[in-house]
Amino acid sequence: MIEKKIPSIKEMVTEYSSSFNTERNETAVILAAGHGKRIKSNTSKMLHKIWEVPTVERVTNACQKGLNNSNIIIVVGIKADDVMRGIGKRNFTSFAYQEVQNGTGHALQVAMENIPGKNYDGTVYVFPGDMGLLDPETVRFFKNEFEKSDADMMVLTGIFDGKIEDNYYGRIVRVKNENAKGSKLSDLNKVIEILEYKDILNLDEKKLYSVQSKGTKYKFSQKELIDNREFNSGVYAFKFKPLMELIDKIQSNNVQKEIYLTDLIALFNNSGYNVEAVFPKDQYVLMGFNNKSVLQEMNAIAKKMVYNKLKDVITIDDPDDFFVDESVVEEILNMDADGKILDIKICKGAYVGKGVKLNLNVSIGKNVLLKGDIHFGKNVTLHENTQITCFYGQSVQLNDYVEIFPGNIIKGNVSIGANSKLESWVRITGSDQYPARIGNDVSIKGTTYIFGSQIEDHIFIEQSVLIRKKVSKPAGIKSEIYTVKYYLPAPEGEEAVRNL
Repeated sequence: MIEKKIPSIKEMVTEYSSSFNTERNETAVILAAGHGKRIKSNTSKMLHKIWEVPTVERVTNACQKGLNNSNIIIVVGIKADDVMRGIGKRNFTSFAYQEVQNGTGHALQVAMENIPGKNYDGTVYVFPGDMGLLDPETVRFFKNEFEKSDADMMVLTGIFDGKIEDNYYGRIVRVKNENAKGSKLSDLNKVIEILEYKDILNLDEKKLYSVQSKGTKYKFSQKELIDNREFNSGVYAFKFKPLMELIDKIQSNNVQKEIYLTDLIALFNNSGYNVEAVFPKDQYVLMGFNNKSVLQEMNAIAKKMVYNKLKDVITIDDPDDFFVDESVVEEILNMDADGKILDIKICKGAYVGKGVKLNLNVSIGKNVLLKGDIHFGKNVTLHENTQITCFYGQSVQLNDYVEIFPGNIIKGNVSIGANSKLESWVRITGSDQYPARIGNDVSIKGTTYIFGSQIEDHIFIEQSVLIRKKVSKPAGIKSEIYTVKYYLPAPEGEEAVRNL
């Protein structure tokens, strides 16, 4: 037996990376190298899901849509192979391997190796990979703010609204009135630097902290810095050429002995470059997570946003207990925009996954599970606890006026014709080679199992097992409905069975 060779991380980086396009003058760098010890999981922090999508994939999608014409570089480290498989190979997207996690500044240094510097003159944006509520609108807003400013570097900042002792973010330090003596009036409120929380705690509380920027010295007390509510989101924009000039000058003279990306602010200021900061429209987009509870908070926000989009378009029984994939949400909103009266109902605990195509007057009962390429006709009713799933490349078709009663399971390649009914405890499975095809006006009831069979129109089936069979009304039968009951295949393996 020949053993399959497991590719190294560096081989996977090459395999999953697309080439860098120097004609695209925007590059998004996504920092996804950390594992996240506090999340207490064997799954990479970056692959934890918000509304069923891994957080790093959400950030990647937001960058692709918000920047429109960019290269994307994803920095991977711990669990790099899982993260690369999770994202997959995409056009204009490459991976950079940070073998040793030595800080965010070091991660950007690693990412910059993917950019052919001599031939590139654009903008570099940096995003944390755990910012799973980031949306294309915020990315587009940040891009527009940077382009219309005269800044060489810009930071996206937020205002912390919780207890100040719970604020572990780096603080945005700005020029203020009482310490602006000797500085230009135009420097008022300019960003001086970002101080990490641990470095602030390490200061001597009895002495003023002194920092020099553009030839002027500024002083702050430790309490003043701790009480500062403006925090660093970890989102940055840089003009490429000054970034290349200064990126390798970052030093690790801090408590963590790491290369901080935040130190670039002081380097930019002291090199005569301009640094600015802006707030996003919605604060929640800045949320990142280090533990399970915050991840749950982010998921709850995502759920609320989906509900608010749908609440006046369709009926959702329980806003706290449902799932509708965002691609399905978009299709629902498009149908509504076309002026269609949808009359779609989604009951408590229902799960409507990616690939599901809903239609008019569809009712999805309590705890119904829908996963895969499932197409609905009009006026379809699924009662509680129904499960319909299929693998990639397979599809399920439910035609007009189909009704499926509680507890039924449908899997794989299956089509069910118009006006057909499946009463409780029916199982239907179709494979790639043997799809299951149920005709129009078919009724199936009782404990019935059907695999890879063709059931023609106007058939009633009860308490039967049909494996790779064709069922059709015999010639000469005048009754509208033909009945098949208690059909079982011939037994196999009888010699292995005996009475006790």
